[in-house]
Amino acid sequence: MRTFLSAVLITLVALLVPASAVAYWADRELGNADRYTAAMAPLAGNPAVQGVVVTQVTRGLSGQIDAGPFQGGVDALLGEALRSFAGTPAYRTAWDAANRAAHAAFLNALTTGHGDAVSIDLAPVIAQVKGELVADEVPFADRIPVSHLSVKVMEYDDLGALRKGFRMLQVSGVWLPALTVVLAAAAIAVAVRRRRAVIATGLGVAAGAVLLWIAVYVCRRLTLDDLPADIDPRAAEAVYDALTAFLRTTAWVILAIGLAAALAAWVVGRVRRTP
Repeated sequence: MRTFLSAVLITLVALLVPASAVAYWADRELGNADRYTAAMAPLAGNPAVQGVVVTQVTRGLSGQIDAGPFQGGVDALLGEALRSFAGTPAYRTAWDAANRAAHAAFLNALTTGHGDAVSIDLAPVIAQVKGELVADEVPFADRIPVSHLSVKVMEYDDLGALRKGFRMLQVSGVWLPALTVVLAAAAIAVAVRRRRAVIATGLGVAAGAVLLWIAVYVCRRLTLDDLPADIDPRAAEAVYDALTAFLRTTAWVILAIGLAAALAAWVVGRVRRTP
C-alpha cells in the first residue's frame, strides 16, 4: 500500500511540475512589470521586431502630419529617420517605455479591466520619438502632435475566460510550487524503500521538466501557426521566445535537479553495496 501511495504521489509530482512552473511564470514574470520589461528588452535589437515597430510607428505618425503635396516625401523621410532611430539608445528607452505601458494595459485588462480588447497609450513614446526627430532636423517633425493615441494591441472573442484563467494562475503561483515540493517529500517519506523512492521522485521531476518543454514547444507551434496575415511571423517568433525564455530555462534547471537527485541516490546505493 505504501509503495502504491508513493507511486501515486510521484506521478502527481511529475504532472504538477509543469503546472507549477507555468503558474509561477504567470504570477512572478508576466505579472511583474520590471521582469516583463526586462524579458522584452533584448527584442529592441531584433531586426524583424524593429521592422514591425518602424512600419507601425511610421503609419501612426504620418497620419498625424499634414504636409500637403509633400506628404509622400515626408512619409518616406520619416520612415528612413525612424529606421536610423531604431539603432539608438533612445530607441531602446522608448521600446522599454512602450512595453511597460503595454504590460500595464494587459495586466489591467486581465485583472480589473472590462471588454475584450487591450489598448495602450503611445503618447510618451511619440513624445520621445518627436524629440529625437526634431533634434535631427527631420522636416515637419515639429508638427507631430503629442496627443493621447490609443492603439489596440490585442483583442479576444472572450477575454473574460482568459481573465479567469490568469487569476487562477496568479493565485496558484505561490502555493502550487510549494505543494509540489511537499508531495515530493511525502512520496519519499511514505515509501518502503526510500532510496529507490528518491530515484523515482528525481526521475518524476525530470519527466515533469520534459512535459514543460513539450508544452512550451506545442504552444509555440499552435500560436505561430494561427497568426493573422498581417503579423510578421519572424517578429512573432521572437516575441514568443522572449516571453517563454523563463519557462525554457526553468525546464532545463528542473531537469538537471531531478536527474542529479536520482543519480546521487543511485550512487549512494552502489557505494553502500561495495564491500
